[in-house]
Amino acid sequence: MPEGPSIYITKQAIRPFLKGQVISAARGNAKISMEDLAGKEITDVKSWGKHLLICLPKLTVRIHFLMWGSYSIDEQIRPDRSLRLQLTAGGKNVFFYTCSVKLLEGRLNDLYDWETDLLNRKWNGAKARKKLKLLPDTMICDAILDQNIFAGAGNIFKNEVLYRVKLHPANKVKDIPPRKLTELVNEVHNYSYDFLKWKKTFVLKKHWLAHAKRTCQRCEIPLTKKHLGKTDRRTFFCEQCQVRYG
Repeated sequence: MPEGPSIYITKQAIRPFLKGQVISAARGNAKISMEDLAGKEITDVKSWGKHLLICLPKLTVRIHFLMWGSYSIDEQIRPDRSLRLQLTAGGKNVFFYTCSVKLLEGRLNDLYDWETDLLNRKWNGAKARKKLKLLPDTMICDAILDQNIFAGAGNIFKNEVLYRVKLHPANKVKDIPPRKLTELVNEVHNYSYDFLKWKKTFVLKKHWLAHAKRTCQRCEIPLTKKHLGKTDRRTFFCEQCQVRYG
């Protein structure tokens, strides 16, 4: 599943082609009214966490790429059965494949809390910390994936951040010392920009310290791989240097 920085890059890629243009045609097999899109001006293209948001005067097209979604500009690169939405605007075509497409009504500021979006200028780390404290019995490996706290964080974030701050993924929030919890919140935010920088230059995997790795770079012992928490996602961690409290 694409994580927040990947969606941010997608936003930056398609915004120049769509913003300020009028949709002349819309098609695809998404279960939305294509007629509601034709003739509408695209006022902006935004992102919130893992959501790509194409803004119209009274509607927003929300795209979630799920596990295998993708997009292309100008050329259709996948068959019609995978094409959820094609937008034609300003002489350009943008195609979205194997993704969830929904139409949202209402003001985006009423629908989204921008202070939870890791790559938004309004990101509020203090609010994230307060939300974590409201989930005392939640495993930290699950809490990092909570989009209402860290919008845009995914499984790579989880593994890399926990390794960076030397926290065992099975820690419950209530057992993590206050300073360590603050360090975690700050590191999730910091990593979002590292992820973005490395993703843009196609070197993200080269910088992985724990995710999909076999050996701890600090301890030089094998990393543990387990499916942990309610989210049951792949988790890579070191039993020796990632501390378990409580």
